[in-house]
Amino acid sequence: METPTVRDQVLQHAQSLLMTRGYNGFSYRDLADLVGVKTSSIHYYFPTKEDLVLEAVNVYSSEVLSALRGIDEALPPEKKLERYAKQFGLVMGNGDQICLCGMLAADIESLPDNVRQAVQAFFKTNEAWLAGVLAEGEARGTLRVNGKVESAARALYASFQGSVLASRLFHSKARLDDVVNAVKIA
Repeated sequence: METPTVRDQVLQHAQSLLMTRGYNGFSYRDLADLVGVKTSSIHYYFPTKEDLVLEAVNVYSSEVLSALRGIDEALPPEKKLERYAKQFGLVMGNGDQICLCGMLAADIESLPDNVRQAVQAFFKTNEAWLAGVLAEGEARGTLRVNGKVESAARALYASFQGSVLASRLFHSKARLDDVVNAVKIA
């Protein structure tokens, strides 16, 4: 297995720091110490923190959305939700981090516009996927939705995001399980 490049190491550590500390909770000095390079090496790859965070969001989004696309379309909707919850649970690691885009959403007022837009796109993509699953479940009679599926999907996604925040607070992944159990079969 190849050793990750300095650029890749910086991105990996930036993602981890974003998921544990948020946008304003780390500096290039923190990254330099973690990677074992000078801050100038980080500036070579990412001239500004905005550049670094935007790339971290894009890589993270790509990985998460790839996992979403990997959920078998032939599965019943309730099983898709379970798989989605499992993927969401992987984000939590040892329980000390939350969704990178969820963490950045909390920092929305201090984010550059392009990062804000990338975070919003991540949320919208997840909500659209959930809306499709809810619509399918409602059509099959296996899931019940009150109101429009789009509104229910936004509420469900907010519940997933909130559950990882509460799970981190209480050091228990049970909060995530609560979300899945709340939307089970009609």
